Amino acid sequence: MPSFPQHGEVTICEINCELITAENLCHDRAKEIYGGVLGVVFNPIPFCTETVPPYEQAIEKERNEPTLRSGFTIFKDSLYGSFKRILYPSDLNLSAEVISQGVSWHPHKLIVAFISGSNQVLIRDYEDSEGKDTCILTSEAQREIKSLEWRPNSGKTLCVACKGGVCIWSASYSGSVPSVRLGLTPSVGTVSRGSGIRWILIDFLRSPNGEQISAISCSPNGRYLASASCGSSSFTIWDVAQGTGTTVRRGLGSISMLKWSPTGDYLLATMSDGTFYLWETNTWTSEPWSSTGGYVTGAAWDPLGRMAILSFSESNTLGSLHFASRPPSLDAHLLPVELPEIAASTGSRGIEKIAWDASGERLALSYRDGEEIYRGLIAVYDIKRTPLISPSLVGFIRGPGEYPKPLAFAFSSKFKQGPLLSVCWSSGLCCTYPLIFRAHVLP
Repeated sequence: MPSFPQHGEVTICEINCELITAENLCHDRAKEIYGGVLGVVFNPIPFCTETVPPYEQAIEKERNEPTLRSGFTIFKDSLYGSFKRILYPSDLNLSAEVISQGVSWHPHKLIVAFISGSNQVLIRDYEDSEGKDTCILTSEAQREIKSLEWRPNSGKTLCVACKGGVCIWSASYSGSVPSVRLGLTPSVGTVSRGSGIRWILIDFLRSPNGEQISAISCSPNGRYLASASCGSSSFTIWDVAQGTGTTVRRGLGSISMLKWSPTGDYLLATMSDGTFYLWETNTWTSEPWSSTGGYVTGAAWDPLGRMAILSFSESNTLGSLHFASRPPSLDAHLLPVELPEIAASTGSRGIEKIAWDASGERLALSYRDGEEIYRGLIAVYDIKRTPLISPSLVGFIRGPGEYPKPLAFAFSSKFKQGPLLSVCWSSGLCCTYPLIFRAHVLP
């Protein structure tokens, strides 16, 4: 039976497919439930919601505006057939909002970063036993932040999408100072008082026309960074070490999201007009797709890069993108992944955001509207791949505060006992929920 938190309760964690709740957020309660298993307690991190970009206003505006629908075949009409490829441009979906990636976990370390204001980022290093405070990253170059992501295989390096380009921050230790790009105005984040770690702005990748960068994605090897503006149909592939970029253009709509596959063979680019492009990164050729389920609101790859899950603004059914052959082939099928509980129980009108943990075992999603008791919750699913995706609802997460709503969320797969899900809530707290379900490692 899926776990459901009552109004007034807050979720603490998952223990073996049951989401545990309490009357309020309490360090001692969290320590009692999971602290002994993981050796750490994830206390909520406060931030000022007044300076966070107005997601709620954007969402409310999207709800009240009519959506122009294209006439493409919905993928549910053909369960095992190839998804409808585009033969002609679709109508522009003027209501599509910027899809912000507001939380990011370091791929190899227990460090989380999230957008805490229109111009600042907070970093919390849980591996720093002495420094209990968060570090704040601010700079004159870092304005109107829309997305952020850790750069793989490059130590503690964070990429932040903002007005005019991408800020690249790196951790500095005593006796080890990272080199700063020549001509860049030095910027330093706050110092962790315990460890003395200092964050330095080492580079600023300027967008070709000074555009607002709203989407970024790092290649798995950390060498390249893809960036795009919500006002342009092109994206840029940066060689981060060299600081040089190459522009790639395809399609008519502006780009809302970029997602590099875990193997680096593919790059998924979603557009505000409801289409999305699947690029193979060997020859940089692509295939366009579309659906009448609305525009893509979320996308995530499985650990092997052989499939991806997509969510749509006007559908409670996910799409599962499967490749028919190995890279660099673009031959793929998009199959429906039904979520009957979302439609039947919540009354939702579509999926807002999704996150898939790196092991492929847990999927989290938020949804639009719904009955009052279900609003603002995050649904957590157990995922089986055999090889088609089979979801099973574990339950719902309720955040702290009066009618909180999730602004952004992301997974970390640091622990062998299960992933961690961090959520920035509209109530002004970033909460981390351990999902402990691998029974063979539990005491």
